[in-house]
Amino acid sequence: MVPAVDHTALFAATPSPYLVLGPDMVIVDVNDAYLEVTGRTREGLLGLHIFTAFPDNPADPEADGVRNLGASLHRVLATRLADTMALQKYDIPVVSRPGTFEERWWSPVNTPVLGPDGQVAYIIHRVEDVTEFVKAHHATHPTRAWVGERLEEAQALEAELYSRARELQRLNEELRQAHTREREVAVTLQEAMLHAPDLAHHRDVSVRYLPATGSLNVCGDWYDVVDIPPDRLALAVGDVIGHGLEAAAVMGMLRSALSAAIRALERPAQALEVLGLYARSVEGALGTTAFKAIVDARSRLISYSSAGHPPPVLVGPDGGCELLDQATDPPLGARPQHVPRPQASLSYRSGDTLVLYTDGLIERRGEDIDVGLARLTSVLSECGRLGTEQVADTVLARLGLSSGGRDDIALVVVRL
Repeated sequence: MVPAVDHTALFAATPSPYLVLGPDMVIVDVNDAYLEVTGRTREGLLGLHIFTAFPDNPADPEADGVRNLGASLHRVLATRLADTMALQKYDIPVVSRPGTFEERWWSPVNTPVLGPDGQVAYIIHRVEDVTEFVKAHHATHPTRAWVGERLEEAQALEAELYSRARELQRLNEELRQAHTREREVAVTLQEAMLHAPDLAHHRDVSVRYLPATGSLNVCGDWYDVVDIPPDRLALAVGDVIGHGLEAAAVMGMLRSALSAAIRALERPAQALEVLGLYARSVEGALGTTAFKAIVDARSRLISYSSAGHPPPVLVGPDGGCELLDQATDPPLGARPQHVPRPQASLSYRSGDTLVLYTDGLIERRGEDIDVGLARLTSVLSECGRLGTEQVADTVLARLGLSSGGRDDIALVVVRL
């Protein structure tokens, strides 16, 4: 049993100084370390606006602590992301001597705490007092070195370093914003390319799509679900070599071509033959693997063909597993000349489950693919009576891939 954590005591005891602000910049909480480093009391801070409690030093015409901290706090409110500030000179009032300020140097970090609505409910303002470090740096230089030109040179160097740190902070913020915009565009593009309108007609078909961890959430794996009236269902999965936007662009072209081919030809092997010919004219498409199947509800027959793709699994309600591995051919473009692709058929029973996937689900570095297949079928053998959503989640969880893996993953689970 996990013991309960007293977060109030934890906050009070942490050695780093913390100040908690509301979105209106009013101080709502403070820990003991912050009170100690600033010489203030809890009663003297709670309920005050932060810049009322800590104004700029009026005796310093170059004081910019309020402006810099204010800009950082507003960035946190706008982006809902943590903001690390550059080394900051921010003098603080001496409570025992009204009207006087003490020189202080700080290393601040401002972190948002989001509420249930996703907006910033609080900002945690954490500071480290580095005043002694800065003063010690000055003290290491002999007095005679800090006169005349040497004094001017040292001050200029320190100002330059401070300016560079602030510029780096600004550039980091711009990079974060650019990365966010790029990721939003990439995700929108991927969603558009994977759109399968017929999927909405099938409550017993569940899909999962997990780009490799650390990617922009785009990849070259794909799935497709197509109705072929009156009572056939076409299914596909595929995997373009590579990751990122280039692989996703190739994926979009191949997926569309295969989707069109199966509507016109209606035989999985023929559709893959057409796709193979088309792939020769698409840069980056050669070596792509793909699997195409048609499920005929009247004959209860699955017709399929594979272009170098890992075999799907047919799972019975009793947990029995059968691999669809009888019509496997090389990946797209692997042969120099066009050769007809093989096709096989497999009967199924009502209540069976068909699982299609890409290699990221089973392959591991330094491990034979048969080991990964055995691991997958072992998990599926316990999922024969689960719903398709539960099967998909169980497979990913048991294989340690709920949050993604080193490779992209597409997974399609169909209750027949």
